[in-house]
Amino acid sequence: MNWTSRTTIVLVLAAGAVALGAVVVPLTNHPKFCASCHTITPSHDSWRTSSHKEVTCVVCHVRPGVAGWIDDKAWAGTKDLAIYLFGVPTAAHNLRAKVDSNVCLSCHQHILRTSEVAPRDLPPPLKDVGLIMSHRKHMEAFGLRNQGEGCTTCHSGVVHDRPIKGYPIVIPRGHVSTDTKPWNPEYPEGSYLRTRALDDCFRCHDGKTEHQGKVLDRKCETCHLPEKIKNFLSF
Repeated sequence: MNWTSRTTIVLVLAAGAVALGAVVVPLTNHPKFCASCHTITPSHDSWRTSSHKEVTCVVCHVRPGVAGWIDDKAWAGTKDLAIYLFGVPTAAHNLRAKVDSNVCLSCHQHILRTSEVAPRDLPPPLKDVGLIMSHRKHMEAFGLRNQGEGCTTCHSGVVHDRPIKGYPIVIPRGHVSTDTKPWNPEYPEGSYLRTRALDDCFRCHDGKTEHQGKVLDRKCETCHLPEKIKNFLSF
């Protein structure tokens, strides 16, 4: 085989690979492709009714750039497909998926500039007590702890969970562990999603954990507006 023939074969194979990729990549980027795996179907169904239903799976789960695409899409996707076809897929209630905080902040960058959540953005009855929440301080603390925490440490259920306790939207769990209104997640005992659902603000604000030499207390006014708390508790 001469040099010209080899070059032709290489060019034909390269062109074929590009053409195949042009078809396969958009196809595998579509949420319906993700939902074709039965363990992902519950996540797909919850996404369709969430506040992020206009944002496709790959926007959140695949980091931008070549490295992100190779790691999160090509490598992780191929591995998941192989497990699905030839192995034992992880049960839906034990699935773990990391969403990089930089992906969240690409749309929600403004949140780092606020220290109090506007009442219009709060669901009742949380609206009655207000919410002090410095996202920047939390992100800085997560960075110092260096334990892989980020936006989804508090907002993990925003897309794939349902509202609890009568709230109209999915919000961070607050203080589920000491709330006077009982609530238990529907996930099986011992599952990852059940454990995650029961995690609340008190996992850090427990009166014992320290950050930069200061104990994270459990006082109401740590997270809520003092004047609103006073009125709220006057009964």
